[in-house]
Amino acid sequence: MIKHSLLVLPISLTLVISLLHSTTLAAIAPATAPAQAPPTTPAASAPTPPQPSGGTTDIVQVLQQANSFNIFLRLMKTTQLINQLNSQLLTIKSGGLTILAPDDGAFSELKPGFLNSLSDGKKLELVQFHVLPDFVSASNFDTLTNPVRTLAGNKPGKVELNVISYGGSVNISTGAVNATMNGVIYTDKHLAVYRVGKVLLPSEFVATTKKPLAPAPALKPAPVTSANDVAEAPKPEKEKPSPKPEQSSESSTQVVPTVTSGGVRIGVSGMWVSLVLGLVFVGVFAA
Repeated sequence: MIKHSLLVLPISLTLVISLLHSTTLAAIAPATAPAQAPPTTPAASAPTPPQPSGGTTDIVQVLQQANSFNIFLRLMKTTQLINQLNSQLLTIKSGGLTILAPDDGAFSELKPGFLNSLSDGKKLELVQFHVLPDFVSASNFDTLTNPVRTLAGNKPGKVELNVISYGGSVNISTGAVNATMNGVIYTDKHLAVYRVGKVLLPSEFVATTKKPLAPAPALKPAPVTSANDVAEAPKPEKEKPSPKPEQSSESSTQVVPTVTSGGVRIGVSGMWVSLVLGLVFVGVFAA
């Protein structure tokens, strides 16, 4: 029995040592990398709508998302300027566009019926006056040279836009309207849309929409006269002649007749004759 136990003990110790040795080697050996799964093909995603070249955004979407620009957007659609601008943005490679968009509140300040009084050509010119043919970032308005060029063309004194940027504020003058830029609606590499507080009316629009002054009453035309008529001009109505001084004084005082030099001589000689006759009569009576 004791011999059997002595034989089993070394075998058990050998097994324990072998187990410990294998465990130590497993801990020391580097861990093997997990097997990589075979590459899988990604699932097909839903097709996205094609984006315009350069990642530009449709101007209609910009104004619709900004809200409160319904009248300005309607004008751009009815004049078909929106199609021209979007086509330009699709093909543009450098530069861009800048839109000064008045909101619905700015249009409400116009005289009632003003937009309806404009012809289609004037409506197009009005919308073009709000678009600059260059991209201007919010920090570059102070680099513009006045008058600023717009899509409405160059008409000095009539369709002219002047921009003054100072201290972060941008003021815009048309000669008839002074407005302020009130914020950025949208901007990217080629398109900038800004909110303005008033509709930018060119000065020629204000001049043509002013109520005309009442015409002065027309004078009666002078009658055409011939040379004979000029010579025989109508005489003024005769006035009643005023009484002569002699006649006016005749009623109050007796008029002394004017004595001529011959009358004076006759009067003197008559006096001498009377004097002589008187002396004769005195001598006769005395005798």
